[in-house]
Amino acid sequence: MDEYRASLLESEEKYHENCPGCKMDRLKEEQTGVPYKYLSFIWIVSLCAAIQTSSLFPFVYFMIRDFHIAKREEDIGFYAGFMGSSFMVGRALTSLFWGVVADRYGRKPVIFIATFSVVIFNTLFGLSTSFWLALSMRFLLGCFSCLLGTMRAYASEVCREEYRPLALSVVSTSRGIGLIIGPAIGGFFAQPAEKYPTIFAESSIFGRFPYFLPCLIISVYAIVVLIACKWLPETLHKHVGKGNEQDDPYDSSETSSIESGRKDNIVELEERQTHKPSLLKNWPLMSTIIVYCVFSLQEMAYSEIFSLWAVSDKKYGGLSFSSQEVGEVLVISGFSLLIFQLLLYPPVEKILGPLTITRLSAAISIPLLSCFPYIALLSGVVLHLVINCAAILRNTLSVTLVTGLFILMNNAAPQSQRGAANGISMTAMSVFKAFGPAGGGALFSWAQKRQVAAFLPGDQMVFFVLNVVQFVGLLLTFKPFLAEPSS
Repeated sequence: MDEYRASLLESEEKYHENCPGCKMDRLKEEQTGVPYKYLSFIWIVSLCAAIQTSSLFPFVYFMIRDFHIAKREEDIGFYAGFMGSSFMVGRALTSLFWGVVADRYGRKPVIFIATFSVVIFNTLFGLSTSFWLALSMRFLLGCFSCLLGTMRAYASEVCREEYRPLALSVVSTSRGIGLIIGPAIGGFFAQPAEKYPTIFAESSIFGRFPYFLPCLIISVYAIVVLIACKWLPETLHKHVGKGNEQDDPYDSSETSSIESGRKDNIVELEERQTHKPSLLKNWPLMSTIIVYCVFSLQEMAYSEIFSLWAVSDKKYGGLSFSSQEVGEVLVISGFSLLIFQLLLYPPVEKILGPLTITRLSAAISIPLLSCFPYIALLSGVVLHLVINCAAILRNTLSVTLVTGLFILMNNAAPQSQRGAANGISMTAMSVFKAFGPAGGGALFSWAQKRQVAAFLPGDQMVFFVLNVVQFVGLLLTFKPFLAEPSS
């Protein structure tokens, strides 16, 4: 047995002194506990990726109104949809490129560039004075938005195998929290001169640019993340051939400590010694990406529609909420989501598995969304209580679903191609998400004009279409379409 073990160790790939990926592999073998430090890095960076994506939803209705580009109130949702879609179009055009860059030059440089772009373009978006300028800034922000895909690859590499579900849960949790905190920041801090006149004067910069403050807050947070990136360890292996190798053999006393990581190292060695297979022919990966795209379309359309529906007038089937009330709903659901994902999701995923929990989340969401149009019939304290409970459940199910798909995607791709795999998924997902805000805004605008229709009047049609997309995604999670990656 000892001879067999020794032969395996000799055949393993040697550690290379100047390779950051090898250093990370050694560190993972030495540290057996939960890597709280790296999970914290993953959390703050992924949060930055999400909050700038969704911060405009609560105030985009009022922003479009102030640009005076919509001729009628019912047309505001149409233009708001294009504002949200411009970000996703930009991301769809560049995600694959950034994935290849991350696989070639490392995860850390890509994370740094993406974070820096948030500081620049998000600030300029808040200072926009016309629809087309704001649209251009959102498009450029999307072109450099490569954080989410890179962080998914990074999270699966920075932790030992037994902690990968937790690490990917942190990515999806911070993303889900960001998709809630972002709108909350937008809801609370947009139009500050109107909401907090004792603090912000009409003549101040925040009075002249009423949507600058939430963008400035997010840009300041991005600067903090940019500074934190200095201590972010690289995980990409950067040695290419034996001519550049510097052997760092193990001491015999380390044999027992590396036994648990031996299998992973052998697999990685075999992957690097053979020609990299085409990711497009990897059906477990591609089928999971397609399912992810369908659910992403539904999620993005829901995010756009929920904010528009909440702030629209009761006579159009909305809730007549202010942007601040929308922010309150999102903050409450975000806090609940944080507790669930960090404390409850890992044990539930271990029991049920990522695919089963994805199917359950998708199935439960359908009857829940069917109830939303009838929530608008309520008022007062009952309305706020019910909408908060519904938002908590809906957002929890959505993030749980996405986390399961994250795990399946990363399991289906080898480490050496994980950046490109996530680049492909981000490109495809961004294409689908580009249709989400535009389609959701157009659908919402059309539904407001048919309040007295005989079949699914008003917002009932909106939530019915969302459920149809959700049901299609649920069907695709079953065989023969979806193929689970082999362990």
